[in-house]
Parts: sequence; structure tokens; C-alpha cells
Amino acid sequence: MTLLILGLILWIAAHYFKRLMPAQRAAMGDKGKGLVALAIVASLALMIIGYRTADFVPVWTPPAFFTGINNLAMILALWVYGSSAAKGAKAWPAYKTRHPQLLAVKIWAAAHLLVNGDLASIILFGGMLAWAVGSVIMINRAQPDWAAPAPAGKKTYMRLIVISLVMYIAIAALHAWLGVNPFT
Repeated sequence: MTLLILGLILWIAAHYFKRLMPAQRAAMGDKGKGLVALAIVASLALMIIGYRTADFVPVWTPPAFFTGINNLAMILALWVYGSSAAKGAKAWPAYKTRHPQLLAVKIWAAAHLLVNGDLASIILFGGMLAWAVGSVIMINRAQPDWAAPAPAGKKTYMRLIVISLVMYIAIAALHAWLGVNPFT
């Protein structure tokens, strides 16, 4: 559990560094980008290893029907995350919401909190949810003005459908490979 918590702390610190200590981050120049990227990769490794090796400490038992809700939410999370990927015009909801990628993280985290009732999951997914909420608040305070991008055309939506479904299948296969059936 210690590695998981250290990974979360490092993830949050690396992402909040620019917002909380802008002068120090600016003083690092381009070299700082590499250090922040290294910290993010290290935090991911710590979170993954920490989560996989954490003892199972049950906190609550999720009802079985939450699995279906989680799976639908995951398709939505992939769609929302991908909606901001196109250059220029954006797919829904990226032309309606300022932070589609952080919104996708919030959906992902909330969905996983629904189906995982153990302490490590609550720490990981709850921590990521708190980080995403905090990020939105900090960005909006630092840069209150936002101009919505133009809505994308049908080709962007068709690509997004294909990419979202392929990613969903790949992620479900990865879960199965790791020994976690996302459909039960």
C-alpha cells in the first residue's frame, strides 16, 4: 500500500508543480519538462506495482449490477477522452466542456470506485478522482477565460467511434490478461 500512496503523491506533485510553483517550474526551462515526465512515469510505475501488490482489505461489497454501469461508463470515458484529440474542431463533449481529458479521468475513477470495494482501489481511484477535480479547479482559477472550439464534422465522429471501441476492447483484453474479468 505504501508504494501506491507514494505513487499517488508523486503523480499529484508532478502535475500540480506547474500550478503551485510556477516560478520554480519556469526556472527549470525545457529540462523541467523531462524531469516532470520522468516523475509521472515513476509515479505510474509506483501506483501499478503498489496496487497489484497491495493486500486485499474489503471495505464494502459492490452490487453485481454496478459492473454493467462501469462498462458503459468506461466506453463514455474513452469517448470523452478522445473527443479532444482532433486538431481544431472537437467532437462532443470537447466543444462543450473545457477539460474533457480530466472529465474522462473523473468518469474512469468514479466507474472503478463503483465496482471495487477494497481499500487499495478506494485509495487509487479516489485519489485520481480528487486529483482531477483539483486540477480543474486550479486551471479554472488560473485561467478563467475559455473559448469553446468549433464542433467537429462526421468524419471525426466516425474515427472517434472506431478508436473508442478498439481502445475499449484492448483495455478489456488487458484486464483479462491480468486476471481481472471486466464483465463479471
